[in-house]
Amino acid sequence: MAARAATGAGGGGTLPLLDDLMPWSVRPLRTGRSWVTAPDAASLRARWDLLVRAEGAEQERLFRPTRSRTPLTPAAALPGMSTGTRAFARDPGPYPGPVRILHGPFDEQWLIPDHRLLDAARPELWRVADGYQLFAVEHGYVPQDSGPALSATTLLPDGHSPAGRPGRIRPLFRRPGGREPNLTPGLAALLTARYGVPVTAESVLAWTLAASLPSPAGPLVPLPADGALWAEGVELGRELLRLQLRGARGGERPRLPGGRRPYVRAAVPARPDGLRYDAGEEAVVLGEGRVSPVPVGAWEFRVSGVRMLELWVERRTATAEGLAAVGPRGWPRERSSELLELITLLALLDGLRPRQRALRDRLERSGTLTRDGLRSAGLIPVPAQARLPASVLDHREEGPEGQFALL
Repeated sequence: MAARAATGAGGGGTLPLLDDLMPWSVRPLRTGRSWVTAPDAASLRARWDLLVRAEGAEQERLFRPTRSRTPLTPAAALPGMSTGTRAFARDPGPYPGPVRILHGPFDEQWLIPDHRLLDAARPELWRVADGYQLFAVEHGYVPQDSGPALSATTLLPDGHSPAGRPGRIRPLFRRPGGREPNLTPGLAALLTARYGVPVTAESVLAWTLAASLPSPAGPLVPLPADGALWAEGVELGRELLRLQLRGARGGERPRLPGGRRPYVRAAVPARPDGLRYDAGEEAVVLGEGRVSPVPVGAWEFRVSGVRMLELWVERRTATAEGLAAVGPRGWPRERSSELLELITLLALLDGLRPRQRALRDRLERSGTLTRDGLRSAGLIPVPAQARLPASVLDHREEGPEGQFALL
């Protein structure tokens, strides 16, 4: 299907944007300093302790101040976090337990959730992150890229893009507890009448994962004229969502069938000198280390034009400075386990691509609902209020210097 236009049931027109369907979005986090995130939680605690023990100019050097944050900058506590709010240099407070985040597509890492250390933490995201929330994360657009336009997670995403302009983060719900779906007013009713089945926020997200296309303006989401095609796409999207959630919310962790599961055939050295793919042996080679079998589809899986496996390894082996250099001396066993899971996930996602291509081919033949159709139905332009965060009045949050924060 063309990225910009589609044949609609009632004539031509442009495809709807995800922005037309899920209107509330948040910009990616901006940490301002790389040392606040790490692949392992222990490194973050060691970095915090070093920063707390340092004083004066040394603490400032380790902190890596920016215009938004210095050791003398107070900041409100992030929603749901019990952290210091006074200037770090005067009162660092207790170490906050790290939180699991999604650092760009498919890379689970840890973050110190202290607002004083983060240039732009996007508190509105933290306010709605709970056991009911799902986040759709747009990927940066790169021309000629065949990778997915977005992914989904239960973790707090930082929205980092491997390349290109970062996309937006779109929570599925506007309030905690899975309340108030982040859907354009009237969309669920319109699609329910169109397809003859109840349409929910979850089914819209599932369809979007299966059918969306990248574009410079953000993901395009063709909506089918046919209810049977909608049901097929939602089923496929739920499988994509299940895989990407990696066992969260009681689901099963991704697993390849026996005989195709990757194993560490030779231990990865403490500092692997290089990374390559042995196509003949279906092996990822990290220095003297060797992992196989690794399907070529997992190795070549790209987002925004960047190989995900290469990026994952690079982030864990690149030379760093200052606090960011504080980390494991070797290659922890847990890191190998995470690599095997990532290979499994990418292989399974790649295995669903033929079904996604077939779905898009059928969409192009059967016709779609265009932006003109949404406009005729009164759904767009989207009301301005739907693009703003909802008021969340049941959160008590501490402001800078311990003051009560009014929401």
